[in-house]
Amino acid sequence: MTTIFINKTLRHFGACNTTPQAIKKVVPVVQRCLCCLMLSCLCWGCAEQDDFGHDQVGNFEALWTIMDEHYSFFDYKQVDWNEVHDRYRARIDNDMTDRELFDICGDMLKELRDGHTNLIASHDVSRYWIWEQWPVNYDERIIDQHYLNFDYKMASGIKYQILTDNIGYMRYSSFSSTIGEGNLDLILSYLSTADGLIIDVRDNGGGLLTNVETLVSRFIDRKTLAGYICHKTGPGHNDFSEPYAYYFEPTKNHLHYLKPVVVLASRGSFSATNNFVSIMKGLDQVTIVGDTTGGGCGLPFTSELPNGWRVRFSSCPVMDAQGRLTEFGVAPDVRIDMDENDRTRDAILDAAITLLTSH
Repeated sequence: MTTIFINKTLRHFGACNTTPQAIKKVVPVVQRCLCCLMLSCLCWGCAEQDDFGHDQVGNFEALWTIMDEHYSFFDYKQVDWNEVHDRYRARIDNDMTDRELFDICGDMLKELRDGHTNLIASHDVSRYWIWEQWPVNYDERIIDQHYLNFDYKMASGIKYQILTDNIGYMRYSSFSSTIGEGNLDLILSYLSTADGLIIDVRDNGGGLLTNVETLVSRFIDRKTLAGYICHKTGPGHNDFSEPYAYYFEPTKNHLHYLKPVVVLASRGSFSATNNFVSIMKGLDQVTIVGDTTGGGCGLPFTSELPNGWRVRFSSCPVMDAQGRLTEFGVAPDVRIDMDENDRTRDAILDAAITLLTSH
């Protein structure tokens, strides 16, 4: 039973490889989160499906109650969940279709303004997307053509090359792409002669927390405070444990890069990427350039409604090394937007190059 729980939980956190060898290599932050969820399950339980009817009203009430007792950010986001209940309950009746119920429930979840919160049915997945309101601040074609001249290396989902002015460039487009330690050694060996390094995680929607630690551990030379985690201890909106710290260690017997680093971020940098930017921002040799990240600092968990629909939601809050929530994003050290009318230059990348060459 424990192995099944761990496997399922790892999948909720985005970890695809759940072999015994992979489980042994689970990073501390995921181990902490497993403890969070186990403690939560031991101390108090989710609302049982049998507590609610299997009709439309029962499924609505089950969804609202699951969120009411387990969601992490009601007070932080100043959401009056009781008021939300009354407003949406008035639209529910047992004669409506499943699609109508799904749409109303999906709209209710959007009140939480949380990209980690989704209602999942066989016909659709509700989602909260607001990136279209922000500047994109990333254009792969401009970089490939005008900075890399379509000449770059690729390994473990990382595009890399040394730019003019002897500045290294790494483009990591998704933390879902597992990073091999051997591949990362070869990448950093190739970039070791560069005077500085740019890590581009703009428009990276997140993925595996294991990859966050793998990457961060190459830019530290000592045990480093990565942040803090809380878990729910009861059904009240403010029933949380005291925050407890988690740390990253430098990778042993592998290459490290301790020269100046600039991380490029945008509003499309979400979830695990948000966590990565948060941790990197605390390192002395690192500067964050671009836009505020898209946020997403609640580790997701999944519960089920009586009709079989699943709801995914933020369960354990993760804070930065200063104990601050980053649910709404991590601000850059240098704020700059791209010029959407210039199809040959990337103003954010140019600013990073200037910053590194001026050291």
